[in-house]
Amino acid sequence: MINELLWPTVTLGGLAIFFGIVLTYASKKFEVKTDPKVEQIRFLLPGANCGACGYAGCDALAESIADGSASVSACPVGGTVLAQKVADIMGVTAENSERMVARVLCNGDKENAKEKYIYQGIEDCKAAEMLAGGSKGCKYGCTGLGTCEKVCPFDAIHVINGVAVVDEDKCTACKKCIEACPKKIIALVPVSKKVRVLCKNIDKGKEVMGVCKVGCIGCRRCVKACEFDAIIFENNLARIDYEKCTNCGAAQRSVPLIQFLMKQNRKSGFCRFF
Repeated sequence: MINELLWPTVTLGGLAIFFGIVLTYASKKFEVKTDPKVEQIRFLLPGANCGACGYAGCDALAESIADGSASVSACPVGGTVLAQKVADIMGVTAENSERMVARVLCNGDKENAKEKYIYQGIEDCKAAEMLAGGSKGCKYGCTGLGTCEKVCPFDAIHVINGVAVVDEDKCTACKKCIEACPKKIIALVPVSKKVRVLCKNIDKGKEVMGVCKVGCIGCRRCVKACEFDAIIFENNLARIDYEKCTNCGAAQRSVPLIQFLMKQNRKSGFCRFF
């Protein structure tokens, strides 16, 4: 009776010890070496997992930076401060790149833009777009139902009086709002560049005036006034070449409407081109 109980116990115990030795050996033999830099970099990353860097999350970015396939400044959320800390770990020099922020290229709020109809439905821009392109008369304008606001993980964009406005102090250039906007009217721009063409309407001037008080009518006066060739006119619409723009304000002085709006927006200090 004792032997009947002893031998199975000894056999199972022996097998357990044998497989334990095999597994220990295998774990050592096939161990995947982890670069200690990965953990150090991951500790510095914000952990937002927003995907703005182009990687699946902060873990994936940390591994890519450590193996050299991603730049030390790949995380737009952390900015230059984070980039310098990561550069110190990697033993390289961080690139001095300017902070980028999102900018909504529309100023068609409830006072400026005409409405085609009163929308009553889901508070979602994509849903409203399915109904004749939304209620706003300008088919290029901000729908104003806050889809971008809902996806922003940093509370940096809000709908104010029918149009989305970015809080540039909070914006991290994560691109969530850009991806969410069905009109594709949100762009990343250097934070220091204050000149803005807040319009995406490429129709002729008369058509623009019929749907919005402050739309770009393609007069080109701003183009002629700029001494640095920083304002380009394409497809009936002015746009800024931010590599050339010096924030001189010459274009603002060339258009009476812009002058008036500058007085109204003196607190922000932004030249607003419409």
